[in-house]
Amino acid sequence: MDTPTPTSGPIGITSGPDGALWFTENYAGNIGRVTTGGDFTEYAVPTDDAEPGHITTGPDGALWFTEATGDKIGRITTSGVVTEYALPDAGSYPWGITAGPDGALWFVETIGNKIGRITTSGTITEYALPTSDAYPMRITAGPDGNLWFTESFAGKIGQITPDGDITEFAIPSSGATPIGITTGPDGNLWYSDANGKVGSVTTDGDFTEYSLDDSNAFPWGITSGSDGRLWVAEQLGNAAASVTTSGVIIEYNMPTSLAGPFDITSGPDDNVWLTENYVGQIAKITL
Repeated sequence: MDTPTPTSGPIGITSGPDGALWFTENYAGNIGRVTTGGDFTEYAVPTDDAEPGHITTGPDGALWFTEATGDKIGRITTSGVVTEYALPDAGSYPWGITAGPDGALWFVETIGNKIGRITTSGTITEYALPTSDAYPMRITAGPDGNLWFTESFAGKIGQITPDGDITEFAIPSSGATPIGITTGPDGNLWYSDANGKVGSVTTDGDFTEYSLDDSNAFPWGITSGSDGRLWVAEQLGNAAASVTTSGVIIEYNMPTSLAGPFDITSGPDDNVWLTENYVGQIAKITL
């Protein structure tokens, strides 16, 4: 499904509270909405060249998103009203974002090397990571009441409590580059590794890893599907992969060549939805 703006560069995607899918248009500077029937609406982000990154549904019934080069956290209502909140420091590059168990939104500052928290009224708190230049990428609410995040350059998975206490777990494999992260149906955290792997980690820090068929697939987004499997977007592999909790992997090629599948989410229709960054499309995999 083509976005209305051909060079939109969609990145993040999530299920909205209104039964539609909401996504970011990184190149166009828009927030997009698409119904399960394929009807699109786009809303401009007020800040020029903000590069909206990832998006999540907040506890207040609005969508919250990061503005990577705008150094802001954005909020958009389902009717399209946008509010922006500036981060304390320029060059922080906020990227992944998720709703926390405490009624706030939590996000990573990839270049700022921090985890951020923002209340629905816009109050921001930041927590510095113990590891320098860790390059945090994505964050998710865990099954243990904490937040879990990836540290791409450090090769670690991090945990932060709602009070801001941080624990880091080093991935055993050499050169690990974790990107996406989600809570799996088995109560573990599942992550994508840019080195062609998908891994899981228990809340105690025990790791298991599985290799994709293509070591150069560059898996990015990961989500739990309605079918009890994990689903991963393979940006360079031009595919989506399903992974059972026991590690059985099936890969599905995208119909459009060089589509650049980037992020992935379970939709309100129980299907899997993806952004195709290179071609300005939104894709659906019917389960």
